[in-house]
Amino acid sequence: MARRAGVSKGTLYLYFENKEELFKAVVRENIVEVIGKAESDVAAAAGASCNELLRAMLNKWWCEVGSTRASGLAKLIMAEAGNFPEIAAFYNDEVIERGNGLIASIVRRGVDNGEFAPVDADVMTRVLTAPVLMLMLWSHSFFPCDTGSIDPEAFMAAFLGLVERGIRAPAAAVTD
Repeated sequence: MARRAGVSKGTLYLYFENKEELFKAVVRENIVEVIGKAESDVAAAAGASCNELLRAMLNKWWCEVGSTRASGLAKLIMAEAGNFPEIAAFYNDEVIERGNGLIASIVRRGVDNGEFAPVDADVMTRVLTAPVLMLMLWSHSFFPCDTGSIDPEAFMAAFLGLVERGIRAPAAAVTD
């Protein structure tokens, strides 16, 4: 990182107390800011279709985090959480809980207004985030070696189509 910034390693520590603080700054700048903007977007879209909002937020996550180098942070946290529980707790609070809270709020709103089938929003949030997280992990683990790798855009399009069809509230039964 220091080399890419054109400074020495020592210079970084003029701005950051230690590696943990440097890591937190990277997470805040590359992921937490994206979540904050997404939270604002959702709050401003009070009357929007929840289906469109959910699609937009999942796609935003992929485009602004998942498809970038910042997605490697998720792999790093998963691999090192046991060795650095304080950093894992920070990531959980700042990224996972806020991101999941945002998605769950959209799901709850969609259930409440009848746009989505009745589901447990917290469980559905984990179901919705798992494929995107897996795509992020694949991109850092298998894509560099896999000559037949998955097209991330095609994956996201297929996934979002599946979500749209799967979470939609059933049409009202026609009665005579």
